[in-house]
Amino acid sequence: MEKGRVFETVVGVLVLIVAASFFYFVYAKSSWKSVDGYELVAKFDKVDGLVEGSDVKISGIRVGKVDSLEVDPQTFFAIVKFHVFQNVKVPLDSSASVSTDGLFGSKYLSLSPGGSDEMLSNGGEIEFTTGSVDLSALISKFVLSDNKNKKHEKKNEVL
Repeated sequence: MEKGRVFETVVGVLVLIVAASFFYFVYAKSSWKSVDGYELVAKFDKVDGLVEGSDVKISGIRVGKVDSLEVDPQTFFAIVKFHVFQNVKVPLDSSASVSTDGLFGSKYLSLSPGGSDEMLSNGGEIEFTTGSVDLSALISKFVLSDNKNKKHEKKNEVL
C-alpha cells in the first residue's frame, strides 16, 4: 500500500471516530433519549408551544420530559403524558402548568408539588392544571384596551 493511502485511511478513521463521539454527546445531552421513571398524565385547556421532548421541571430543575400530546375527543382538552425521574416523588395534590423559559423562550411543563403525604404512582393524573398563556393575545388586549380608554377620554373632553 502506498504511504498516501495509509495516511488517508487513518485520517478517515479518525474523522469517523470524532463524528461518532459528537453524535453520542448530542444524544446524551438531549431529550431524545428515554427517561427512566414513571409516567404521569395531565389535562389542559391549552398547551400552545409545548412539544414532545419538552422538559418537565420542578423549581426550575429538569425532572423529566414530555412523551406525548393528544386531544381528548370528548372534552377537547389536551392530554399530556410525561415521565418523571424515578427518584422524584410527586405528591397527589400537585399542580402542573405550561411555562416559558424567559420572555420568548421554549415552553416546558412546570410541576408545583403539593403537601399531600400520598404520592402519584405510574399512570397517575395531576388534576390541578393551568394552560399556557398567549402573550400576543395579552398584548393585543392591552393595546386595544388602551385605545378604547383614549377614545373614551376624548369623548369626555368634548362633552
